[in-house]
Amino acid sequence: MSFSVKTKNELARLIPLNPCCQLAELSALVRMDGTIQLSTGQKLSLQISTENAGVARKIFKLMKQLFDVSGQIIVQRKTRLKKNNVYLVEILPQPVVRNILEQLGIMDYMYNMGSSNKPDLVKKRCCIKGYLRGAFLGGGSVNSPEGTYHLEIITSDQAHGEAIKDLMAKLDVQAKVSKRKNWWIVYIKGSEQIVDFLNIIGAHKALLDFENVKIFKEMRNKVNRLVNCETANLNKTVDAAIRQVENIRMVAKLIDMDKLSPGLRQVAQLRLEYPDVSLKELGELCEPEISKSAVNHRMRKLEKIALELKKNRG
Repeated sequence: MSFSVKTKNELARLIPLNPCCQLAELSALVRMDGTIQLSTGQKLSLQISTENAGVARKIFKLMKQLFDVSGQIIVQRKTRLKKNNVYLVEILPQPVVRNILEQLGIMDYMYNMGSSNKPDLVKKRCCIKGYLRGAFLGGGSVNSPEGTYHLEIITSDQAHGEAIKDLMAKLDVQAKVSKRKNWWIVYIKGSEQIVDFLNIIGAHKALLDFENVKIFKEMRNKVNRLVNCETANLNKTVDAAIRQVENIRMVAKLIDMDKLSPGLRQVAQLRLEYPDVSLKELGELCEPEISKSAVNHRMRKLEKIALELKKNRG
């Protein structure tokens, strides 16, 4: 089960206490996934589709609580691509459908589709949260924090996409809107903004899971960087040690080591004896103990001697 589905399942179980918040959330769900049908005799019916069983049950429950309307849930199965079930919440033709659509701000009294949210529905902060939760349940998705940080809500209407973005901005969540084929995408990229949005819509368990994975991911990346850095440093140390051993062996082969100063001779002998240790450790083995920079200085002198001997020999 994807992280997005888990988040929606959590939100589907959350029923707001206040009727105003329930109305705002249902309005978003209907606007995102609803279809209005006009039957014989100018009777209206309403159908809301979703691929999430929990969301379908929530829509049905909200319809019953708010409007005491009778309906049914129809289960259909896709025949192409992902063969997921599609759940249709259907409100059959009846006079109350007109009132439902008007209260949800979906259409005005002349049955014209509205292009923006009904202001009264999202006047309060709690109702804005409800509307955004409904919009996410109706057309949202969020990537697992294991991958790239990305949350989006897809709508077919540009004005609605801009309205969702503006509602997010009122709660200090900065989103952007872009077009993808015939759809408008309201999206959030930053991990902190995604966490804020999940908190706003009430997905607290998903938020904690997101944060846990995010922390683990950041820690793993930090460890990887440290390991890579240590590996690079180790490789440099090994390469330098090999070069130093080669220089010392050349010096020992071409001249008498006793001709070297005591300090150079001691460092040279210790390097041959301990080819794998660092310069700092090599300095600690000297008697008396010397610093890493002193060891490095002597190694450079040995390298210079080796290069001069090689040059004279050639």
